[in-house]
Formats: sequence, structure tokens, C-alpha cells
Amino acid sequence: MDDGPVLDVFGRAVVPAMTADAEAEDLAPALEALCFALSRSVTLAEAGEILGRSPSSVGAAADVLARDLRGRGLMLQRHGDAIQLVTRPEVAWAVQRALNPERPSRLSRPAMETLAIIAYRQPVTRAAIEAIRGVNCEAVLEHLENRGLVAEVGRQDTPGHPRLFGTTLRFLQIVGLERVGDLPPLGDSDAADVLDDALARAGAT
Repeated sequence: MDDGPVLDVFGRAVVPAMTADAEAEDLAPALEALCFALSRSVTLAEAGEILGRSPSSVGAAADVLARDLRGRGLMLQRHGDAIQLVTRPEVAWAVQRALNPERPSRLSRPAMETLAIIAYRQPVTRAAIEAIRGVNCEAVLEHLENRGLVAEVGRQDTPGHPRLFGTTLRFLQIVGLERVGDLPPLGDSDAADVLDDALARAGAT
């Protein structure tokens, strides 16, 4: 009879020997359970510390888990070294009916245009954004940062070292994608319109 996990002297569960040597396919279920329990984003390094594995091993398990979740009600979002288990947009209506979460307010057209430029050109400086839009974007960028949709991802190696902006895991949650690389192709459409359509399909506008 299984009496539960083995605990160390500090009362923390010991990593099973089979997990310490597990292949990515066998580590994926433990990673899924971890993401489900935390119910927040977690870095590969943090997950590796919990699972007793290297970040690269956790990354390989995340790839397996994301693949295994295709076609199911949950999906694994990945942004940089952060991952999070979330509801797939196609079935978000069921969760919304159950929890009736607060509906995010619609982004203004200037905010949508700025967000689209960052999403498709990241990492990008404020000056580059303003060159494309032709207007000052300081207030709009601050608004997007406050909403957790964009963040500073580095500094450009030029005089003054201007901030480089990129989208966040929160952006992926709102638009309903696993990775930034899954953004719809632009084609002949305006980037803001493409992103607006994606947000509408995810029920976030």
C-alpha cells in the first residue's frame, strides 16, 4: 500500500529515484502536476529545483507535455523560460460560466497598435515604436506595462542603452496562444487588426 511520498528530515517530499533519471516523457506528468498545483507561471529553473532536475531536462519535459495536451482542455504556455498550465481558448466558455471571472476591458486603438508592434517586432525600443506610429508612445507603453502585457526584456547596446520591450506570459494568456511564434501571419493585413481578431477569438476584447 502506498502511504504517500517519502519525506526528508525537514518534512519535504524526496524526489523519487525514478524521477531523478526519468526521460522527458516520464517527467512530463510530474511537471503537469506541478503546474496544476501552483496555478501560476513557473520558470524552468524553479521547476527544476522542485523536481530535482536541470532546467534543460524540464524544458524537454515541457515540450512533451505541450504536445500531449494538444486537443485537450488545457494547454501549456511557454514564454522565454516561463511556463504555465492554462485553459485552452476553445473551452474557456466553460470556465467562464463556472467562475464568472472579471472580463478585461477592451484596449484602445493606440494601445492595440503599440501592442501589435511589440508583439511582431520584439524586442523593440520605444523610439522604434514611435517611428512606426508617428506619435509619442510613453503613456501607452506605461498602460500596457501596468496591465502586464509588455515588459522590459533588456537594453539595446547603443548610446543611452534604451529599454527593449517584449510581450509577456500574460499577453499569451489574453490572446490564447502557446508561444509568441504562434501569432497569426500578417500577410496584407494591419498588425493591429490581426491582433484584434486574435483577441476577439480568445474572448478577450
